[in-house]
Amino acid sequence: MTSDFPSPTPESQLFSWPTRVYWEDTDAGGVVYHAQYLAFLERARSEWVRALGYGQDGLRRDHGLLFVVAGMQIGFLKPARLDDALEVTVELRRCRRASLIFAQTVRRGAETLISAEVRVAAVDAEHWRPCAIPPGMLAQLQAQEAPGDGG
Repeated sequence: MTSDFPSPTPESQLFSWPTRVYWEDTDAGGVVYHAQYLAFLERARSEWVRALGYGQDGLRRDHGLLFVVAGMQIGFLKPARLDDALEVTVELRRCRRASLIFAQTVRRGAETLISAEVRVAAVDAEHWRPCAIPPGMLAQLQAQEAPGDGG
């Protein structure tokens, strides 16, 4: 599978996804609405998984697997505004048999605007019950873990 974006590798676990703030992302004052940051984070995680060779629909169709957000801690540090160019980062901190923990940021240049820890669970696509990540994919994900953060 080819991608227009860099694939995360063991040498560089930090994945970055560019985005821009559009009118629809903002409130009446031109500031990004707080809930929109969740969409930015989700898109970056989806592209991270795609860069590894697993599209969301392919996971469901080929593996009967979905990744769902099970928990999130988010810190709103500074606001993003209309037309800002942003980078949304994804770093896999921990990979277990049926769950992943990501560290994510939203940045504008060198400024960190949002800092988040996102816990994601693997669930069976039909019954929405926790399930194990397939062994080949699990090994690939474990190779992406940030050094010293495995558990």
